[in-house]
Amino acid sequence: MKRVAILISGGGSNMLALVRDMGQGGHAEPVLVASNDPAAGGLAKAAALGIPTAAADHRAFPSREAFEAALSERIEAVRPDILCLAGFMRILTPGFVRRYDGRMLNIHPSLLPKYPGLHTHARALAAGDTEAGCTVHEVTADLDAGPILGQARVPILPGDTQETLAARVLTQEHRLYPAVLRRFAAGDRTPVLLP
Repeated sequence: MKRVAILISGGGSNMLALVRDMGQGGHAEPVLVASNDPAAGGLAKAAALGIPTAAADHRAFPSREAFEAALSERIEAVRPDILCLAGFMRILTPGFVRRYDGRMLNIHPSLLPKYPGLHTHARALAAGDTEAGCTVHEVTADLDAGPILGQARVPILPGDTQETLAARVLTQEHRLYPAVLRRFAAGDRTPVLLP
């Protein structure tokens, strides 16, 4: 069974979707939920489920490298096989990415390679796109550019706002990320494509 550490920055809804699926699948176990924000709501949710938690407040460190060294220390203590970024809102340095090369996944709220980075829903609406979605990819040193491991699509409806589109995409994220992790934990990198 693969050991999974999950990094979050907020409420942890994708983390909860992953944890629920791991509890049903026997393919992986959550060994840590860590955050760059000690006040992240997802930490309390993970602790309530009996999952070890850790926080390294990025604002307390003099550099990105110093923050990542502290974060890595907490991660390495649990010896994860896979690292899942689930709403982790820090850009990682190439050195950190190299350490977990081939073992780190991220979920992004667009159909990559469209709209890497932030404000994905606003950008899709402004472009007049007819569909949006989410992507799970391997993390590489290039932002949101690693190999795609799965995508789920949603239509953009007349009258959609950033909020309504984001809510519909998030529902798909909660389906897609667990499906990709199951496949990835089994050593299969074939992309998962959900309608």
